[in-house]
Amino acid sequence: MRTIRFLVPAAAGLLAVSGLAGCGGGDDKKADAAGGPIAVKATDSACEVGTTEVDAGHVTFKVTNAGTKVNEFYVYAAGDRVMGEVENIAPGLSRELRVELPAGTYETACKPGMSGRGIRGALKVSGTAASAAPDAALSQATASYQRYVTSQTGALLTKTEEFVAAVKAGDAAKAKALYPVARTYWERIEPVAEIFGDLDPKIDGREEVVEEGMQFTGFHRIEKDLWTTGDISKDGPIADQLLTDVKEIVAKANAEKLSPLQLANGAKELLDEVASGKITGEEDRYSHTDLWDFSANLEGSKAAMAALRPALEQRSPELVTQLDTEFANVEKTLGKHRDGDGWKLHTALSKTELKELSDSINALAEPISKVAAVVAR
Repeated sequence: MRTIRFLVPAAAGLLAVSGLAGCGGGDDKKADAAGGPIAVKATDSACEVGTTEVDAGHVTFKVTNAGTKVNEFYVYAAGDRVMGEVENIAPGLSRELRVELPAGTYETACKPGMSGRGIRGALKVSGTAASAAPDAALSQATASYQRYVTSQTGALLTKTEEFVAAVKAGDAAKAKALYPVARTYWERIEPVAEIFGDLDPKIDGREEVVEEGMQFTGFHRIEKDLWTTGDISKDGPIADQLLTDVKEIVAKANAEKLSPLQLANGAKELLDEVASGKITGEEDRYSHTDLWDFSANLEGSKAAMAALRPALEQRSPELVTQLDTEFANVEKTLGKHRDGDGWKLHTALSKTELKELSDSINALAEPISKVAAVVAR
């Protein structure tokens, strides 16, 4: 987890937060979901969304960062359930978010500095999306990816149980060995896990969650104790809560039916996670096992693309060729840092090596950013 995503469930009715400059800015004219992108102007203190009402169906937002901080844009349903997000929007740049929205009430949110609850505004979606003939390739994609999620959540639960048992037994050496392994399965499916309210920061929040009024728990709290003092004698309750939260996320993830657009967006989000947390060493700042997470994010992104591949081959074969090339390049670059069955520590890599990894991820992110538009055709 790169940032604090979910802190307080939205109030009933998803009322706009008052007193925040630019919340739900622009006029109240209803936008057509089939029309052009909805303009969003994000600054350090405002989130000006071009409309507060849209028609149900595919909705595209074009988010421009006019501030000085890196920004994000989210669309939330009730309980802070993420319908779509676009991250790492650098100052002066624009990114698009394509999302499928049924009729209902939602909130939009910009997050300057990529933290906190964000600058929120109300969004009303009305009507019924235009019906279209089912696309067999896209239907198969969602079913294929769901099977992948099920396989990963099963392993996540098993390895988390082993990790928790080692922590509670006071076996620090075994817990250290299991830590990056258990997190591999989490990182592969993180876009699915992030959908469900505050479970993500409880399981995967870094120490900054304290600044937002949350307790520092989960994987990274135990990581800190393991690698700073080595004393995990008091971490039993934290380990128990971690397992409880993982069981809940596993049940929710296995029941969730993702749309093809969510697959496309999730694949891009995983690369954003690499760029913002793993390359910098912020994610696993105590253990320095960031390359395990890097590899897992890459594998999760590739799994989503593999599920979508039949549809992409029909709609944009040249994009598939580009994706194959760039995935192979990242895998080759990352492969230089293998260490036995695992990976070198982040601290063992030079600035030149980290830049090479960063450049390869950025090159892959470019074609993956086009997938949602192809899927939405």
